[in-house]
Amino acid sequence: MNFIFVGRQSGRVKQLDLRHPVVLGVALCVVVAIVGGAFSIGLGLGARHGTTGPVDQLGNWSAELLRQQAQIEDVRRVLQEKVNALAMRVGQMNANVIRLDALGKRLTRMANLDDGEFDFGHPPAQGGAEGADGQPAQIPDLTAMVDDLQSQLSNREQQLGVLENLILTRELNKQVYPEGRPVQDGWISSYYGQRSDPFSGYTAFHKGLDFAGPEGTHVTAVAAGLVTFAGERAGFGEMVEINHGNGLSTRYCHNEKILVKQGDMVRKGEQIALMGSTGHSTGPHLHFEVLKNGTQVDPLRFIGEVR
Repeated sequence: MNFIFVGRQSGRVKQLDLRHPVVLGVALCVVVAIVGGAFSIGLGLGARHGTTGPVDQLGNWSAELLRQQAQIEDVRRVLQEKVNALAMRVGQMNANVIRLDALGKRLTRMANLDDGEFDFGHPPAQGGAEGADGQPAQIPDLTAMVDDLQSQLSNREQQLGVLENLILTRELNKQVYPEGRPVQDGWISSYYGQRSDPFSGYTAFHKGLDFAGPEGTHVTAVAAGLVTFAGERAGFGEMVEINHGNGLSTRYCHNEKILVKQGDMVRKGEQIALMGSTGHSTGPHLHFEVLKNGTQVDPLRFIGEVR
C-alpha cells in the first residue's frame, strides 16, 4: 500500500510505501513504545494502589482461610466446653434425683404411707394440651433451665431432709417414751397411790405398780434408754433404772436376775431382768415405777391397757 502526499506550495508529489522495511521498522518501534509505556503506567498505578499479583493474592486467601479455620476451632472448643459443663451438671442432678428417690422411699416407709401413694420408682404422671408455637431451646436458655432445676432439686432435698429429721425425731420420741407393760405375763397386784402396807398394816403411799407372776418371768424395757443403775438397792432388791431423756426414767425392782449392766443402751422391748422376790417383797412380782424429773408418777398413764 502506498500513500501519495502533494505539497501545497511546491506542488511536489511524494510517495510513501508502507511495505518498505524502514517504514515497517519505524512503525514497529512506535507500537512497542506505546505498549511499553502503557505497561509501565499500569505497573505504576498498581504499585500506587497497593494491588498485588495473582500469587500474592492466592497467599492472602490461604492465610485468611487459615484464620477462619482457627476461629471455627475456637468456637467449637468453647461450645464443647459448654456441652461438657452441661453434661456434668446433668450428672450432678441425676445423683441428686437418686438421693431424693432413696430419701422419699425411706420417708414413705417411715410414715407408713399406703403402697403406691408415692411411687418413687416411676416418674409422676403429667399431661396437658401441647402448644404449637413452641421454640427449640437455645444454649443460654438451656443453661438457665438446668440452673433453675438444680436449685429446685436442692430445695426439695433440704425440705425432705427436714421432714426426715422430724419423722426420725418423732420415731425417737416414740421409742424413748415409756409405753406398754414391762411384763407380758402376770397381773397387777397393787396400784399406785394409798394402800395398806403388806408388812406393817399401816396406810402408806405406794409409788408404783406391782405385777405379780411366776418367778423368772421376762422383764422388758418399756422404752429405749440408758441404764443408769443395775444392782441391789435397799428395799428394792435387784433393781434396774433406765433414763429415757426428757426427764423420764423407769425402775424395775425385786428381780431375781439382772440381764444388763450400768452404761448399757437398751431398746424398747429388750429383756433386762427376770422377775423375782428380792428386797422388801412378799413373793415373786415386779415393782415398776415411772419418774418424771425425779418424782414418781402414776405408771397407769404409760402402760396402756390394764389386765
